[in-house]
Amino acid sequence: MRKADIISTRVCSLSEAKHTIAQWRVTGKTVAFTNGVFDILHRGHIFSLSQAAVEADYLIVGLNSDASTKRLKGDSRPVNDEQSRALVLAALLMVDMVVIFEEDTPLNLITTLQPDVLVKGGDYTLEQIVGAKEVMEAGGKVIINSIVEGFSTTGIIQKMKS
Repeated sequence: MRKADIISTRVCSLSEAKHTIAQWRVTGKTVAFTNGVFDILHRGHIFSLSQAAVEADYLIVGLNSDASTKRLKGDSRPVNDEQSRALVLAALLMVDMVVIFEEDTPLNLITTLQPDVLVKGGDYTLEQIVGAKEVMEAGGKVIINSIVEGFSTTGIIQKMKS
C-alpha cells in the first residue's frame, strides 16, 4: 500500500473508531484525544496536535461537523467543509484517526471512545474542558498544552479580508 492510500482510512465513523481502539488496547497501547474545528490549518494547530500526539501511542482528533461549526462560529464558517478538513488532518503524521461529530461538544465522542488522555489548548481551564471529569473518573488524565500566540483561524480570515 502506498503511504497516500492510508490517509482516507484514517477518517472513521464512531463505530469504526470504537473497533480500532479496542484493537489498539488489546496490545496495551494508549489513546490521546483532542478536538476542534481545524478550519484553516496553521502553525498553532500543528504545535497543538504535535504536543497532543506525544501523550499516548495514538492520537484521535474529534472534528466538529459543518453544522456544529456553523452553530459555534457563525454562518460564515467553516471556510472548508468537514470532509476537506478531515482529509487534511488525516494526512498529518501525528494524527492516527479523525472522527467527525455533529454535536456542539465532543462529550458523547469522549465518553464513547474513553481516551486515556484528553488534551486541550492553554486557552482552556480544567473546569472548561468538556469531558475532563469523565476521563479523570475513568482513570485517565487531562493535559492542557500551551498555545502559540498570534495564530488563529479568525486572525487569518481577518487578514485575508483586509
